Amino acid sequence: MILRHLSRFVLAGAAAASLALGGTAAAQDAATETEQAANVEQAAQGDVPPSATDALADAEVGEDTGGYEYMGPEMIKGQPENWGWTFQPQYTDDGERALFLHNAILMPVIVIISLLVLFLLLWVIAKYRRGANPVPSKTSHNIKLEVFWTLAPAVILLLIAIPSINLLRAQFKPAPADAITVKATGWQWYWTYSFPDHGDFEITSNMMEAAEAKEKGFPGQLEVDNRLVLPVGVPIRLQTTAADVIHSFAVPSLWFKLDAVPGRINEKVLTINEPGIYYGQCSELCGARHGYMPIAVEAVPLARWQQWVTSQGGTLGGNTADDDEAAPLAAPASSTRGAAAAGDPPTDTTAPGDADAEVAN
Repeated sequence: MILRHLSRFVLAGAAAASLALGGTAAAQDAATETEQAANVEQAAQGDVPPSATDALADAEVGEDTGGYEYMGPEMIKGQPENWGWTFQPQYTDDGERALFLHNAILMPVIVIISLLVLFLLLWVIAKYRRGANPVPSKTSHNIKLEVFWTLAPAVILLLIAIPSINLLRAQFKPAPADAITVKATGWQWYWTYSFPDHGDFEITSNMMEAAEAKEKGFPGQLEVDNRLVLPVGVPIRLQTTAADVIHSFAVPSLWFKLDAVPGRINEKVLTINEPGIYYGQCSELCGARHGYMPIAVEAVPLARWQQWVTSQGGTLGGNTADDDEAAPLAAPASSTRGAAAAGDPPTDTTAPGDADAEVAN
């Protein structure tokens, strides 16, 4: 009977671990929103916070020669680590919240419960072994203990659920109207990225040969021939779909994972806080070369992102790529962390219900 009751603590620990993808307290939500609002106001006035200015300056790699120069290996920030028991360092607000929940709440709770269960098991083995207790107890119930180890796990799970639900709510907020739309399509076995709001141009991203990647200083089987370039501090409406089988677009350091399913479009908002290179991989078993379709995201300041768009034949805010001057920067209310803007609002008026038709086309 004692072992049966002790098992409830083990189940409580397992349930706590299952919430490892949860979130942080509501107070952090309010603080973050206040900070973002201040940054938006500063961005609209041309006054970017010093921290954001420093971060954006770090991304200015190479000379401006009219084309676009990709970042070098010194800008790699998100890639698998060979150490540690936690997640990769996070570079989005949701990722920072999830990392805090894991390190400051879940891991201590799991460790404490595990040690408590271990202590109780050792105590039972020592105290109730045949040599020390030749006459076994005939006690069948203990109401106080029954109430305690029924309520205690429930209270623990309730306390963990509060920050978890807050993070889940933040992760699935809809993208603002002025977000930049990017469509990622999974193929066997590579990715294509299109920008429907900026000329609907498309790039194809294949894994770079391991030998070539290492020669250039990049990690083998993670570097690609064409990276997905995105602006820093600007909301991205990242849509995923697939052309053949189910894939999954996942970048751990950006706390982003979204399935790509043939015949439908999934959508989630992504806002990157710092310039850099972030690696991910397809996270859904999709065939023989599943392990060879990496994802490489290059986050840059908005001006450099505009330069990349024009170098790929895209358009800026409805302007054509042949314009002598780039489109002026706007200051949408959704900009965060000192970003200058998300660009002009999309001119595409396609209704959400037409998404399936777009995939079919």
